[in-house]
Amino acid sequence: MHLSNPWFVLLLASLAGLHLLEVVASLLNLKRLQPSLPEEFSGVFSAEDYARSQQYTRESERFGLITGTVRLFVFLAFWLAGGFGWLDTLVRSLASSEITQGLLGFSFLYLASSLLSLPFEIHDTFRIEAKYGFNKTTPGTFAADHLKGLALAALVGLPLLALLLFIFQHSPRAWLWAWLATTIFLLAIQFIAPRWLMPLFHKFTPLADGPLRSAILSLASRCQFPLSDVFVVDGSRRSTKANAFFAGFGRHKRIALFDTLVDKHPEPELLAVLAHEIGHFRRHHIIQRLCAAVLQLAVLFLLMGLLLNNPQLFKAFGVSQPSLWLGFVFFMILFEPAQLLIGIASSLWSRKHEYEADAYAADATGGPHDMIAALKRLARDSLSNLTPHPLYVFLHYSHPPMLDRIAALRALPQR
Repeated sequence: MHLSNPWFVLLLASLAGLHLLEVVASLLNLKRLQPSLPEEFSGVFSAEDYARSQQYTRESERFGLITGTVRLFVFLAFWLAGGFGWLDTLVRSLASSEITQGLLGFSFLYLASSLLSLPFEIHDTFRIEAKYGFNKTTPGTFAADHLKGLALAALVGLPLLALLLFIFQHSPRAWLWAWLATTIFLLAIQFIAPRWLMPLFHKFTPLADGPLRSAILSLASRCQFPLSDVFVVDGSRRSTKANAFFAGFGRHKRIALFDTLVDKHPEPELLAVLAHEIGHFRRHHIIQRLCAAVLQLAVLFLLMGLLLNNPQLFKAFGVSQPSLWLGFVFFMILFEPAQLLIGIASSLWSRKHEYEADAYAADATGGPHDMIAALKRLARDSLSNLTPHPLYVFLHYSHPPMLDRIAALRALPQR
């Protein structure tokens, strides 16, 4: 590992550059905070609410910078101290099969990353989120969620990883078969997750008969949305923040409302939020994003096939004897700058979709007023940053800032 290796220089420069970009964006975001409440939110945010939202943003951003810096430092220390070579030697001593070596190596890295993140997650959940009234998670629920997550990663992730390692070990057109396998997995998870995976973490209760259920069914019918049922999710067990989503394909779509959303929003606002979610379906956003994800997988595996056996790449990480599983790891690290560009493009596309879904909701509910009221209440209850910096939005926001969404809704032609 030295400066004469172009892969070493490229990797070190890209990791440092990405971190520096993140630091600059966060600092600009903090500097952008405005002391005076935007006029649009007058009467929604109290002076105390607005002051708390700014303090929440400051504390979260600073903690995020600390977390990112520590993770980068630990990764660089592991890399430069020869950690990858040591780990490869260890798994080779424990197993002779390349697939078993890969499963052991990936498991070690996943567990190490999870353990590194755990103290930061605990502080964020039980200190920062609790300080601002968001956290409702008990230590028992927190621990159970993480254990379930580890179990799912093992039960779902390891078999898929073993299949990919097998494909790249034996197939001359590995990238194609790997792409087909992950595409099938991606489509299957769309059906499996709502029925069997999500209920492991949340309780889904059918919405009781009454005016709200009737209004939702009527909205779905008017919007030609093939709804199979409406559920209330016990989100309040973990957080006071509100959310809603739909899941499923074909005639088996489900709408899920967090109980925090039902408790905090009047019926017209709830219907506007649901109309927004239906708008994503009616404007074909879900299938578009799924197709984009499938295409991205094809590009990823094609590039992976070209770089897996590059000896200079292995030497950049201090590994003299190439191994298949480490080739996977090194490629994903090398792909990180490209992943940032893909993420930026994806977020830009997502923000466009959010504007379209807002416009659909306004049309479906007879005007923008209910959607605007819902957005304002969501912003207040989640202590949203009302004045984020454009660079930070460009890098990270999958949804437009609240002021931009409201301005776009107000600019819609009135019915």
